[in-house]
Amino acid sequence: MVEFKLPDVGEGMHEGEILKILVSPGEAVHQDQPVIEVQTDKVNAELSAPVTGVIKEIRIAEGDTVEVGTTLLVIDTGTETSESKTVVAPEGKPGEKIEAPSTSRPVTVTPLAPRALATPYVRQLARELKIDIEKVSGTGVAGRVTEEDVRNYVAGTTSKAAKRTIAPAIIKETIPSVSEKAPTLTVSSTTANAQIERIPIKGIRKKIAEHMTKSVTIIPHVTSVDELEMDQLRGLREQMMPLATKRNIKLTFLPFFIKALVIALKEFPVMNASIDEATNEILLKRFYHIGIAADTPDGLIVPVIKDADRKSIFQLADEITTLAQQARDGKLSMEQITGGTFTISNVGPIGGLQATPIINHPEVAIIALHKMEKRWVVREDEGVIRWMMNFSLSFDHRLIDGVTAVRFTNRIKELLENPTLLFAEMV
Repeated sequence: MVEFKLPDVGEGMHEGEILKILVSPGEAVHQDQPVIEVQTDKVNAELSAPVTGVIKEIRIAEGDTVEVGTTLLVIDTGTETSESKTVVAPEGKPGEKIEAPSTSRPVTVTPLAPRALATPYVRQLARELKIDIEKVSGTGVAGRVTEEDVRNYVAGTTSKAAKRTIAPAIIKETIPSVSEKAPTLTVSSTTANAQIERIPIKGIRKKIAEHMTKSVTIIPHVTSVDELEMDQLRGLREQMMPLATKRNIKLTFLPFFIKALVIALKEFPVMNASIDEATNEILLKRFYHIGIAADTPDGLIVPVIKDADRKSIFQLADEITTLAQQARDGKLSMEQITGGTFTISNVGPIGGLQATPIINHPEVAIIALHKMEKRWVVREDEGVIRWMMNFSLSFDHRLIDGVTAVRFTNRIKELLENPTLLFAEMV
């Protein structure tokens, strides 16, 4: 017998939600055959059988959230009779083969094949309503199945069933007399509770909540706000648009911000650092991995552009588009969402004038970009209209003083308001 336990398919994951069990008791399986789909707080993954045998026992159920090391399946290999072996895979990344220490068999963790996109809550709802979510057409972003899609699917199924099984009946409508006394409206506690929807905090949302709590608990945040004049940068972008379109690249302002940010980070290394709380040391990082916060139906995901200082404006633009779409589709790998040294949060397309962005621990600063709009400003003692944008910098006050933070944002401002200077200093 072999006990197959939940491995760590991500960096330091503690638990995972069982999305789907692909085998049944008594079913013969072969090594590397997919047996379970699991969702961690960061990625979805498919677990494969570590050995060839027969499924003797399934110890979990779909929808369960189990900790790493929990026995998922017991597989009868037909070679042992009295004592069970266990398979506990060491840490690994999706796509890697992990050698299980208790047997010579490998455990394969692979990204999931294309499947219906939905949040854990919606999947749970589908299971409770006993419908196959793979049959539901999604109307959300990137075809994601929403709660409304599930409920509409159930309503449609129920309606069809009713038409098949319920005999036609004469419906007698009774209209109450206007002289009747109006009934007293009483809201019982049961009714009130029925109007409250309870949603478990789990999966990605749970991880976000834990990470944000840790950040604000450990880091003394200070936020500085400044504004940018964007007219020259808008003009440069307009000039570059035909070439970007020709290369099928979506050119936004974000790549320019990243290049300006990297130049400033090299001049202010303390902004591209972290603090080792265990040793009370400052870690200055000589690489520039920029996280870009992406809004997804499952919550805020921060894919990371690695070595941003070595990439061109067009390369950055192309990578931003790819990562954002993968984030919305839930297809990012662990490698793509870890290792950042500084984060940019761009809420400008939605709106907002300023914010207090929460630092992505263990980083020490984060910038949020806000709405771009035309404003009256004074230039050379005259009122003129300019394209303006606010940006907010939150920084770790344990490491960064206010003066340093303002000098840092002044440098970014200088580069973006004078794109010729930006290109002159770009490497």
